[in-house]
Amino acid sequence: MNELAMVFDRLSIDTKEVVEAMNTKWNALGFTPGLVGGHCIGVDPYYFIYEAEKLGYHSQIILSGRKINDGMGKFIADAVIKKLILANKIVRQAKVVILGLTFKENTPYIRNSKVVDIIDSLKEYSIKPIVVDPEADVLEAKYEYGIDLVDIKDVKDADCIVLAVAHDSFKQMSWNEINSLYGDYKYNEKVLIDVKSIFDRNEIENKGFSYWRL
Repeated sequence: MNELAMVFDRLSIDTKEVVEAMNTKWNALGFTPGLVGGHCIGVDPYYFIYEAEKLGYHSQIILSGRKINDGMGKFIADAVIKKLILANKIVRQAKVVILGLTFKENTPYIRNSKVVDIIDSLKEYSIKPIVVDPEADVLEAKYEYGIDLVDIKDVKDADCIVLAVAHDSFKQMSWNEINSLYGDYKYNEKVLIDVKSIFDRNEIENKGFSYWRL
């Protein structure tokens, strides 16, 4: 799904629309693209690959799958940069707010979170993202990744919001609450990156926002 999403992006095809069409089939499994981290899928395939190589077998599909999934953070970060440029922002001065750090929604676990890859890729452009996650432990985030989590109440004047993890607390935010996180800019200068594709694309674009979803 991640590879399809990357190709669809180049073709200007909306991946969610493809998924929704696919799900009209009675036996569709409902797969979606996204960040693949965590304790199991993000790590265990490498144990398998290692053992297989000890026996002289070099994995092709499993290793390729992990390479694609491990590159999704950079892919999303690149989408952020492109949207900032199109919104006439000075990239290195842009205020980017990332909503979510945990590897999965509504859990406190941050181990092997691929959101960190987005953060690291943005830092290559001298962007220092502000990270908000009410589910994650503040001390653990600081210890594991050197990230100082910020309370969403203290967020303002954002140029770009990246919804990275679909916590219920984020999904339940009203449109006015989301809009209040931005600076006093024109709508087309407000960038919204929807990694989890939870917003209504037509509604967001009709408001004039610069919008991208995975």
